[in-house]
Amino acid sequence: MGEALNGLKRTIMCGEIRESHLGQKHVVMGWVQRKRNLGGLVFLDLRDREGILQVVFGEGINKAAFEKADLVKSEYCVAVEGEVVKREAPNENIPTGMIELKGESIKILSESETPPIYIKENLDTDEMIRLKYRYLDLRRPDMQKIFKIRHKTAKIVRDFLDENGFLEMETPMLTKSTPEGARDYVVPSRNYPGMFYALPQSPQLFKQLLMVSGYDKYFQIVKCFRDEDLRANRQPEFTQIDMELSFVDMEDIISLNEKLIQKIFKEVKNVGVKLPIRRMPYSEAMNKYGSDKPDLRFGMEIVDISDIVKECDFKVFKDALENGGSVRAISVPNSADMGRKQIDKLTDFVKTFKAKGLAWIAYKEGEIKSPISKFLKEEEIGAIINKIDAKFGDLILIVADKNSVVLQSLGALRLDMAKKLELLKDNKEFNFVWITEFPLVSYNEEEERYQAEHHPFTAPMDEDIPFLETDPGRVRAKAYDIVLNGEELGGGSIRIHDTSLQEKMFQVLGFTKESAWERFGFLLDAFKFGPPPHGGLAYGFDRMVMFLAETENIKDVIAFPKNQNAYCPLTEAPNVIDQKQLMELNINFQEK
Repeated sequence: MGEALNGLKRTIMCGEIRESHLGQKHVVMGWVQRKRNLGGLVFLDLRDREGILQVVFGEGINKAAFEKADLVKSEYCVAVEGEVVKREAPNENIPTGMIELKGESIKILSESETPPIYIKENLDTDEMIRLKYRYLDLRRPDMQKIFKIRHKTAKIVRDFLDENGFLEMETPMLTKSTPEGARDYVVPSRNYPGMFYALPQSPQLFKQLLMVSGYDKYFQIVKCFRDEDLRANRQPEFTQIDMELSFVDMEDIISLNEKLIQKIFKEVKNVGVKLPIRRMPYSEAMNKYGSDKPDLRFGMEIVDISDIVKECDFKVFKDALENGGSVRAISVPNSADMGRKQIDKLTDFVKTFKAKGLAWIAYKEGEIKSPISKFLKEEEIGAIINKIDAKFGDLILIVADKNSVVLQSLGALRLDMAKKLELLKDNKEFNFVWITEFPLVSYNEEEERYQAEHHPFTAPMDEDIPFLETDPGRVRAKAYDIVLNGEELGGGSIRIHDTSLQEKMFQVLGFTKESAWERFGFLLDAFKFGPPPHGGLAYGFDRMVMFLAETENIKDVIAFPKNQNAYCPLTEAPNVIDQKQLMELNINFQEK
C-alpha cells in the first residue's frame, strides 16, 4: 500500500541537484530506477523528469529509513528527504554524478509490479508492446527528452508569432465534409439522423474565413485528421502549425517563415540556418532529383542524355524517345565494381515504379563495361560520361521511358543508392530548400478531369491566368513548400480572393456552379463581402519535432500514437459501441 504525503513537499527535482546544493536539506520524489544493497548501505537511483539522482541509506544514518529503502523495487514511486553530500565514487556520465542525497527518511508512495518493458534509453522492444504500455514507455529518459523538445518548439512558435502580431484562434473540430485529397473521419449526428460531421483535414476554409473577418494574422497549433494509409512519418491524427495572413504576397510569407525556422533551429538545436533559404522551381526539382521534396545533402543529380542517344541503335532508347519520353541517368560514386546480382536487384527496384528496365555503364580507369555498349558508339558513351560528369569508379544507371516514369524511378533509385552507400549515415546537416512554381492542376486520367495539386483556392501565377481555360496543365501556382533533407516540412500558397477567378478555377476542376456551392457555399458566400488578398502556410509540427529530436518515426514524437493500422493498443480503439448508442445515432449495420 502507498503512503500519503501528509504535507511533505518536494523542494527540488532529482535531476536538478548539483554541487552548489552541498549541505542543503531537500525532499525529492520520483521512481526507483534500480536498487543496490551493499550490506550496511542501500543505494537507490531515483528518477524523475529532470534526470537521475543517487540516494544512499545507511544503518548508521537512520535504521528505519534503511530498512524501508531495502523493501523497494524498480519503479516504486517514493519520496526521500535528506542532505546533499559529495559522492565518494563520482559518475561523470550524468549531471548529478558529483553528489548524492544522504537519505534520512523515505515514504513509499506507491508500489509497482515488475514492468513489462525496461525503463531505459534506446529500448529495443517490440513496438506493439511499447504502445500497449505507452505510459511506461513515456517514462524513459530519451522519450521525455523528445517531449521537452516538442514543448520548447511549440513555445518558440507561439512567442515568435505573438511578437509578429498574430492572434491564436481555434477553429471547429466538428465540421462539414469537403474534398481535400484524403478520406475524412466522419462523426454521426444524433440530432440530425443520417447526417454526419467530418473531422477537419486542415483548418483551411476557416482560416480563410478569419481573413474575411479582418483578423489579419491568425495561427494555431492544431490537430488535423486524415483517414489514409500510414507510414513512418504519417499518423491518422497529426498536428499542424497553421497560419494565415492578410494583405501579403508570397515574399512576405516566405521571409517571415525563414525567420521562424532560423529561430527554432537555433534555440532548440543550436544550429544556424543561413538566410535566405535557397529556392528551386518545381520543374528543376523534378528534372534534377525526380522529386518535389529533394534531398540536397548529396549529389547524384538526374541528367537528361536524350540528345546524345537519339541516333543510337538501342531499341529501348529509340522507342522511349519516339513515344515522347526521355532517356536519363544518374552517376553512382564508387560503384563500378557492383556485381551483376546487385544490379539485377536495382533493376527489380525501378520496375516497381513502372520502369521497363535499367541500363548501366561501369566507368573504370582504362575500361568501360556495359551490356549496351554494342549499341552505342564510343563517342556516344564518352559524351554520356562527360555530360553526367562521371569519375573513374562510378556506375552510370540509365532509365528510358515516359518522363513521369523516368523521373520517379531515378529519383527513388537515387535515394536508395544513397542509403546503400551510407552517404547520409553520419550527416548531421540540415539542408533547407523552398520549392516554388508548382503546377496549379494535374490531369487525372482515370476520372478524365483536372484536379487541384494543392486545393481549389490556390491562386495561379498572374502571368499564367490566360492559360487557365486553354491549357490548364501549363499554369503554375503561387504555392511554396519548405523541404528539409528530402521531407516536406510545410507548405502553403497565396489564395484566390477574386470571385470571378475562383469561379473559373472551379470550372477547370469540373465543378458546376451548383456543386461548387454545395461543397464550399459558406466560403463563397463570405467572399461576396470584401475578402482581402491573403495567403498562408502550415507546417507538419510532428515532422518538425522528428528532425529536432533526431528520430525517423513519427510515433516517437506523439504521446499516444496509433500503430500502422490506425489502432491504439493502449486503449484498444477503435472498438464497438453498444446497441443503445447505435440506436440513438440511427445506425444499423448490414452484413456484407
